[in-house]
Parts: sequence; C-alpha cells; structure tokens
Amino acid sequence: MNFLKTFLASLLAFVVANLALGMLAMLVMTGFVMGLATGGGHTTVGPGTVLKIDLAGAITDSPVSSPLGSIDFGNFRMKSSNTILQCIEAIDNAAVDDNIEGIYLTPGWGAVSLANIEELRAALLRFKESGKFVVSYNEVYTQRDYYLCSVADKVYMNPEGGIMWQGMASNVMFYKGLLDKLGIQPEVLRHGSFKAAVEPFIMDRMSPENRLQTERLTGSIWGGLVGEIAASRGIDSALLQRYASELTLRTPQIALEKGIVDSLVYGDQMMAVLNGLAGNDPDSDDEPDMVTLSEYIGAMKPVARKLSRNAVAIVYADGEIVDGESFDDKVGGATIAAKLARVRKDDDVKAVVLRVNSPGGSALAAEVMWREVELIRQEKPVVVSMGGVAASGGYYISCPADIILADRSTVTGSIGVFGLLFNAEKGLRDKLGITVDVARTNPSADMGVPFRGLSQGERAYLMDQIEKVYGTFVGHVAAGRNLSVEAVDKIAGGRVWSGTDALEIGLIDGFGGLKDAIALAADRAGIADDFRVIQEVDREDSFVAILRSLSGARSARMRDELGDAFVQYNYLKTMLSQQGVQARMPYIIEFQ
Repeated sequence: MNFLKTFLASLLAFVVANLALGMLAMLVMTGFVMGLATGGGHTTVGPGTVLKIDLAGAITDSPVSSPLGSIDFGNFRMKSSNTILQCIEAIDNAAVDDNIEGIYLTPGWGAVSLANIEELRAALLRFKESGKFVVSYNEVYTQRDYYLCSVADKVYMNPEGGIMWQGMASNVMFYKGLLDKLGIQPEVLRHGSFKAAVEPFIMDRMSPENRLQTERLTGSIWGGLVGEIAASRGIDSALLQRYASELTLRTPQIALEKGIVDSLVYGDQMMAVLNGLAGNDPDSDDEPDMVTLSEYIGAMKPVARKLSRNAVAIVYADGEIVDGESFDDKVGGATIAAKLARVRKDDDVKAVVLRVNSPGGSALAAEVMWREVELIRQEKPVVVSMGGVAASGGYYISCPADIILADRSTVTGSIGVFGLLFNAEKGLRDKLGITVDVARTNPSADMGVPFRGLSQGERAYLMDQIEKVYGTFVGHVAAGRNLSVEAVDKIAGGRVWSGTDALEIGLIDGFGGLKDAIALAADRAGIADDFRVIQEVDREDSFVAILRSLSGARSARMRDELGDAFVQYNYLKTMLSQQGVQARMPYIIEFQ
C-alpha cells in the first residue's frame, strides 16, 4: 500500500511538472514568435551603419547564468542586459568593422555603475583612434551621462534641455533616534574607527573619521571625473569645479557658451547631422541605418582564437558575500570557492581573472574564497579586476592576486570587521508589554538573542573574535601586497578608498578594466598570442531561473515604488539580516 501511494504521488508530481514546463515552453515560444513578428530576429549590419549606444538597458559585471534569466516572468517580456565585457568587445570590434561608420551616444536610464561607465569611456577613446566619428545627443545630461559623452567629437543638446552639474555627494541616513523611541539598544563590536557601517544605529550624524573618509572618497572620485572631462573638452579643471560650485550651467545657452556642449539642436536636426556623418543626404527625412549596442553584440561573429586550447578563465564575485551557496544576487563562499577550484584543476586554464564587484559581507565566506585564490596563485597567474566596488570582504578575496587592477572610481579598501546585535528587551516591555524569561544550562547559552544585552564577559568573548578576524585580514593583505602588518594597519581600520587613492597607498597595482585584466593575465601566462576566454558560470535549471526572475521582478518593482528610499531599504535589510563577523563596507555612493 505504501509503495502504491508513493508511486501515485510520484506519477502525479511528474505529470504536474511536465504540464507546467509545457505551459512555460508555450509562453517562451509565443514570446519568441512575437519577437520575430516585431523585428526581433537576427540583426544584419550593412554598410553605412551607425552604432547607437543608449545605455537604456542594464550593463552587468557577470553574465546571466541561465538562458531563461533573460526573461522577466513577472511581466512576460525580455530583459535588456549585457555584460561589460560584451559591450567593450563590441565597441572594439566596431572600430575595425567596415560596416560601422561611427558611434552615436544618447544615454538612457539603465542600471550602469560608474566604474562600468569608466570602462566604456576608455573603450570609446580607443574607438576614436580608428578615425571614425563619435557624437552624442541628449535632451538632459546627468553628470554620469556627460562624463561618458564628453569623450565624443561633438556634444549636442536640445535647445530647451539642460545639464546637471553640481558635484558629488553621499547621504547617510541615521536610525539611532528611531531605535531610542522603540527602546532598542544596538550592541556594536568593531575594529577601526573608520568602520562606519554600524554608525547609523549608534549615532545621529557622521563621526569625524567617517566624515573625513567620505569627503576624501567623494572628492577623489569627483576630481578624477572632472580631470578626464577637462582633458576631453579642453576646459580647465578649475573652471569645471567653479561651474559646479556656482551652479553656472543654468541654461543650454550658457553650456554652449562655456564649451560644455558644441551645438543646440532638436532631435530631427540631430538625425540630419548623423546622415551627413554617415555619408547620406543630410536633407533626407529618413534616419540613418542604426544598430543598438545589444543588437550589434548579437550580430558579432566569434573570433577565431576561441578555438585555442589555452584558456584564461573569468570567475565572477558579483554581489553581497554570504556563507554557503550563492543565491539571488548574493555571492556564496562555497559556490565561488568551488568555481575557483575547478579552474585551478583545469590544465587548459593557464591564468585566472577574478572579477570582483562586492561590498563584502561574511568574513568567514571571504576567508573560504581567499584560500582558493591563494591556491591558484601558487600554480598559475591570478589577476583581479575590480568593478564599481571591491571593499572589505571584496578586498579580502582580492589581496592574494598577483596583480590587482581597478578603475579610478572603484571604491575599495575598507579593511576592517564588525559585529552588530540588537537588544529589544526595553522596547518590548515598555511599548508592547512583552517580557521574555529563559531557562538555560549555562550563563551564556542564550547569548545573542534580541531580548537581553551582552554581559561584560560575553562582549569580551565576541571582541576577541572580532580582533582575531581583523588580525587575519590584515595579515592576508600584508602578505599579498608585500607590505608590513604595521603599514597595512595604518591604511586599514575600515577606511574606504577610491581607486585613485588605492594606487597611491599600494592597495592596487594599476588602472584598467576587465579586458585589460584578461590581456595582462594572458601575458603573464605566456599565451598572449594564442588563447581563448572562458567564463565560469553555473548553469541553473529552469525552475530555479524562473524563481530568480520572479524575485528580480519583485525587487525591480519595489525599486520603482520606493525610488531613492530603496537604497536605504536595501541597506537596512542587509544589516539586519547579517550574522557572525562581517567584513563589509559602510555604504554605496550613488552618482547622478
């Protein structure tokens, strides 16, 4: 009888699963057919084509881990997303593609980090060496838009448009007053006065140390952007700084007068400009043949050297670091360690590039990944390519590498650790009339529960763990960067640094993007003339991909609904869910 029940239950589950997959296949096929009907088929790039880069879609560090990952099952539509490596390779390919006449920049509002914009900008500078044109047009330029578009030969703007130019800021929200009202007492353990991740829970404004590092960080990143724009536009950096301080660029006409833009035109007039540049009739009402960056990526032919047996493997650590397996946008220590072990044992892999885009997280998970990076380094070259942020735990896993490259706007360092607990005993009693009693075998059996504070002995016990992890962290950095422990400790204490400052203090070896890291890894392995690139990405099953997509759709809707408050929501969610000793940077700087 039990066998029969088990058999029938299994049969029913099999039938239901296949029906669900059948329905999913029908939906995907329907979307595919509709895509073909609306011109979503294969793109053909003919002579006289202009490559249009609008940044309307997301540009990510790591590739989608499943073919179904490109489908938004929350809205049943395809998501526009490309990796930074795909985008850079497409721009480099366009420079030698006889069918591409030039590039048209018209920035949108996609999810693109400042560091990735910096890498795109470098690729556009290389493209200009081909002699082909690069022009930009927008109705309103944000500061990040203008940073990218300032590389163009000519910058055009709508006569009634505008440009944001007021500098960079970092806003920190503090919750101490709220916790006081709720009767919740935070228990903070940390090493380093610059480890400011816990400050919002214990203070009502920035500490002097946090203000110092934040002003230095934003000033360094902003100064670097201003310097690059000044070089491209032929405008003195001091003038650009003054324009931001005095809010000089109030109108398009002033922007034109100051040399920020080259001409004020409407959209139809811009099409006439493009037609002229592409060799068409400028008076034509037709737009020139254009291909978007995503379409061009899909149309590109694979390069011949991918047949080589020599491989450079890319492993991505993209997201918050957590213990165990990766999930959603979290970097699981066990998952990444397994990937690193696979490429280490693969004889065809001659060098490894670790792309890190992470604010850190679990110190234990970082240690697990650090060990695998160290083991690879003993056998083959390892180059770290830092994305927008590679701080705290993100730097922890980077420090053993032979070479570390970062962008000037990368946020890194934050060498420090902390622990955070909450005691809600008073709030529960005074606000809700709830009390908690406990029966325990030993005095600290319930240590860490949110219903009582820490004893002096428990605090000393936990601080010993914090100090031990901090000492290990600093020791790893000292060994990896060939510095003394004392020298590392002076620049550690949780302090964050820009890529520009990180180079000066020895935390990185140079500036460069992911493609630079790949070339450098191949060169160190002695395979620069004959290698292929493989990306170590786990392939998810369809069901997991659907669940991930639905979760992503919910997150996207929440981001849209909360607007700027989403950053604070995400910060609180992360901080309140953390367990154990954390190696995490205090905040993310948003640049408009």
